[in-house]
Amino acid sequence: MRKLSEQQQAATSASPLAKPAAHESASRQVAGSARYVDDMPVPADTCYGAVGQSRCAAGRIRNIDLAAVRAAPGVIDVITAEDVPGHVDIAPVFDGDPVLAQHNIKFFGQPVFAVLAHTVEQARYAATLGNIEVEPTPALLSIAAARDLAAKVRPSHQMQQGDYAAVYAEAPIKLEGQLKVGGQEHMYLEGQISLALPEEDGRMMIYTSSQHPSEVQKLVAEVLGVGLHKVTVDMRRMGGGFGGKETQAAQWACLAALLAQRNGCAVKFRLARSQDMQVTGKRHPFENSYAVGIADSGKILATHVTVSGDCGHSADLSDAIVDRAMFHVDNGYYLGASRVTGHRFQTHYVSHTAYRGFGGPQGMIMAEAMMDNIARATGQDPLTVRKRNLYGPDTGDTTPYGMQVEDNLLPEIIARLEDSADYWARRKTITAFNQTSPIIKKGLALTPVKFGISFTAKYLNQAGALVHIYTDGTVQVNHGGTEMGQGLHTKIAQIAAHEFGIGLDQIEVTATRTDKVPNTSPTAASSGTDLNGKAVQNACQIIRQRLIDFYATSLQLQATDAQFSQGQVSLAEHSIGFTELVQQAYLARVSLSSTGFYKTPKIYYDRASASGRPFFYFAYGAAVSEVTLDILTGEHKTTRVDILHDVGTSINPAIDTGQIEGAFIQGMGWLTTEELRWGDDGRLTSNNMATYKIPAIGDTPAIFNVDLLHRPNAQDSIYHSKAVGEPPFMLGISVWCALKDALSSLSGYTQDPQLDTPATPERVLKAVLAAQDAGL
Repeated sequence: MRKLSEQQQAATSASPLAKPAAHESASRQVAGSARYVDDMPVPADTCYGAVGQSRCAAGRIRNIDLAAVRAAPGVIDVITAEDVPGHVDIAPVFDGDPVLAQHNIKFFGQPVFAVLAHTVEQARYAATLGNIEVEPTPALLSIAAARDLAAKVRPSHQMQQGDYAAVYAEAPIKLEGQLKVGGQEHMYLEGQISLALPEEDGRMMIYTSSQHPSEVQKLVAEVLGVGLHKVTVDMRRMGGGFGGKETQAAQWACLAALLAQRNGCAVKFRLARSQDMQVTGKRHPFENSYAVGIADSGKILATHVTVSGDCGHSADLSDAIVDRAMFHVDNGYYLGASRVTGHRFQTHYVSHTAYRGFGGPQGMIMAEAMMDNIARATGQDPLTVRKRNLYGPDTGDTTPYGMQVEDNLLPEIIARLEDSADYWARRKTITAFNQTSPIIKKGLALTPVKFGISFTAKYLNQAGALVHIYTDGTVQVNHGGTEMGQGLHTKIAQIAAHEFGIGLDQIEVTATRTDKVPNTSPTAASSGTDLNGKAVQNACQIIRQRLIDFYATSLQLQATDAQFSQGQVSLAEHSIGFTELVQQAYLARVSLSSTGFYKTPKIYYDRASASGRPFFYFAYGAAVSEVTLDILTGEHKTTRVDILHDVGTSINPAIDTGQIEGAFIQGMGWLTTEELRWGDDGRLTSNNMATYKIPAIGDTPAIFNVDLLHRPNAQDSIYHSKAVGEPPFMLGISVWCALKDALSSLSGYTQDPQLDTPATPERVLKAVLAAQDAGL
């Protein structure tokens, strides 16, 4: 018999659960040794791909002359859509996303052909030499233009509660408003990249920076015309994703695989930053409006909100994204008799896609816009209006889509935050300051967040896992989630370590691979830990029970629940080291490996009746933001932020705090500095870091207080924790409301200023001038 491996020293410390464990690859990332796709050693025969792009936004392709491309130095192969052996359309849900343009041009910069060369430089140079003859057709470059022609990527949808029209007609006060909400570039640090390695018997190995390896596997297989079992996708880590790599990473993997299959060599596709920004979708820009009927007290009686998403040229994920915007137009407020309408307009821009919050932010901002307008119209502080309209016994607890708001934590969160942030004293001080300061104005706002957690597509709410215990007592875990810097693998390791009562140093979470855990969902919708953590727990508990049964049998005891803690397994008065038990179980032929599975309970949504329970639970939070504003230039600064955010029973408070801080800053950037600009021809002009401004370290508030509300989730989530990826993004809305508060001071807080987003200094200055004109 072979000798067993030496036992690993089991940890003697308590469970790592609910501890601020360091991110599993933080030290490697700081040192520059964390391996991303572009860092991987490649075979000697590796060649490089690039794409040739359209030079107009809309038209019919008449001819593609690639003679100069083929003759360029180092070129090995050139392909168009006609060379694809399988599916050309790689759309994730609804048709409309060709891997290379076929017949028609749909947006400026659309990839039309792909070239393979010996070096990156040769491929990119050759890709500029193609002659693409296009007969131009009229381009739709605004929501207004699309609305005029009823151009939609998907049908409109509506949800309703009560008799809106009748109640609105009787409301004492009626208010209306509209808001243009800008999009947002993902600006992940690692751009889109894929490496394809052809293997024997028609197999293909793909390394890709993708949030959805299973979808990459499926689309590569379909493009190549082979079965999914012939394609394996490996994803160790991404350098950021934010939704931009949920669907739109697949195209580059497909092109790399096509060229690899045709030429029998490894192929790497890596987009330059400016090209990445041109050819990948953004957060959807929206144009929204509302009509709200209120009582004299400011209580909402009836509401109609219309959200209109600019989806770009194809559906991509827009149907679900606009749905999510509709689900969140209420934020934390009861809208009374309500009607919510969502439109999905088609334009000749790159197809917009998932982004942190997935449409929720574009809907939620309308709730806060209504609160501000009500406050100015009734002469009350916006916080008073917000508190008066929260879901609760004095208003109502049912959303416009018929879901009951259970375990509402917003009243408690707001009460605690207004006290800890000293809201009312600061409000008094700021009001006095604005009365005497002619140039610099200050603004203050407290805004809440109620965000639903689950994929709105029910079938995506499932996850699998694979757990192995080796004979030295170490554990290897694989799951369907992907690591993009958010700490998912760290939390998964903590879960496995807790279940087996061992230390984190005995747990290895391996790269996400489609040949280990199949048919996985994307890592999105804040569900990475919820879904995959439960699946890993399930696998661990199956193995635990086998070990308990074996140990009980060996002791001639009745199998009862044993304790796994500090490297020991205890049953009744007996105890044994974890690794020793593992080795004994192996010798007794007990399986030390298991798959795990989880599906989210309770959720459903009936689209026909526009009602249901699309979310397993809600995550809550609130932020107080203070800004200063120079009315001569429109320049502004966020000077202080206080946040209290609901995390349930946190698995890792340090990671959760980091997620909240980062999400807030990203949300603030969306609403203040990050401006997408297109030319009249549909060309993206904000296509680099010089023309597109994300928040820098200097934009971070000097005072930035983040506290966690530790309250076990009422639902049976993993250890009763709550998702924390997306909800805090919308805390950034408090900055926009604070800017409006500063602007409103110019009218003595009687006017609600119009401030479309992003609230750049130019837009703020226009709002200042408008407020001053109104004051005259």
